[in-house]
Amino acid sequence: MSNFPVHTMESAPEASKPALEALQSAFGFLPNIAGAMSTSPVLINSLVGLFGHVHGGNFSEPQVQVVLLTNAVTNASTWPVALHSFLALENGIAAADVQAIRDGDLPKDAKLAALSRLAKTLIEKRGRLNAHDKEQFLQAGFGPDHLLEVIGIVAASTITNYTGSVTQPPLEDGFKPHAWAAC
Repeated sequence: MSNFPVHTMESAPEASKPALEALQSAFGFLPNIAGAMSTSPVLINSLVGLFGHVHGGNFSEPQVQVVLLTNAVTNASTWPVALHSFLALENGIAAADVQAIRDGDLPKDAKLAALSRLAKTLIEKRGRLNAHDKEQFLQAGFGPDHLLEVIGIVAASTITNYTGSVTQPPLEDGFKPHAWAAC
């Protein structure tokens, strides 16, 4: 049993409500994980601050979803894996590539594989990339600015991954077909 409430717009702390409104507007509904995060205005406001930049940067939405799904799998956080599996598919990522990431493998597309590999490596090495790690990403056609932007995506994702693991919010019905458990 969780000790963390999943707030609604009405029950959330006042200082969390503007962030929840922004997320509700972006998603068309209030995700349960946002309701759980809103217990801490500092946490939910930090996420929303990064969220807009992550989804408005140099990467396409399918590329962002590959990074977010990879992060969720690497961090073994079940709620975000289900969400980002759903969103990756909605954004045109091939089902085989989504399944590969969920299985801890790489997508077939070279650029998506480079993004997934970098995200996983950043998490596993705690940001301590070596020259080969960086060069492998850059050789896939990305620039140094892209590499640094991936760090921002990983940071935003870490907020939801850790929150999901700590608070264990219930999975929305629409994401249940994408439920996942770490091996």
